[in-house]
Amino acid sequence: MKVKIVNHSPYPLPAYATALSAGLDLKADLPEAITLKPLQRAMVPTGLYIALPPGYEAQVRPRSGLAAKHGITVLNSPGTIDADYRGEVRVILVNLSEEPFEIVPGERIAQMVVARHEQVEWEPVETLDATGRGAGGFGSTGR
Repeated sequence: MKVKIVNHSPYPLPAYATALSAGLDLKADLPEAITLKPLQRAMVPTGLYIALPPGYEAQVRPRSGLAAKHGITVLNSPGTIDADYRGEVRVILVNLSEEPFEIVPGERIAQMVVARHEQVEWEPVETLDATGRGAGGFGSTGR
């Protein structure tokens, strides 16, 4: 699938790290390094603008290495980029560690997964079909 992209950053276009990767790495398009203090968040620009086809969205997700090693994650994970959005792709990062973390220009800060989606048409009814689970929610199927 081809997706139109404008790249205002000095970095190459997002790419898949391996042949079977689902996510494309997004890089920080910063004029200089920034430091996220513990529990601080920042909207980090990527310099990218995309035009997804109808029926698709882009999901912005954390990078597992940053999350596991440094406590850096995407705050609204996954962030959604709709097909009609034409603004800059920015990533809301938060530092959940107890140590400051420096984000340097060009650093891989998140990954983006492009996925097909459907739009629903509601069918109002008085009751729903019964299931074995019923109304059991959080933790109802085990630990």
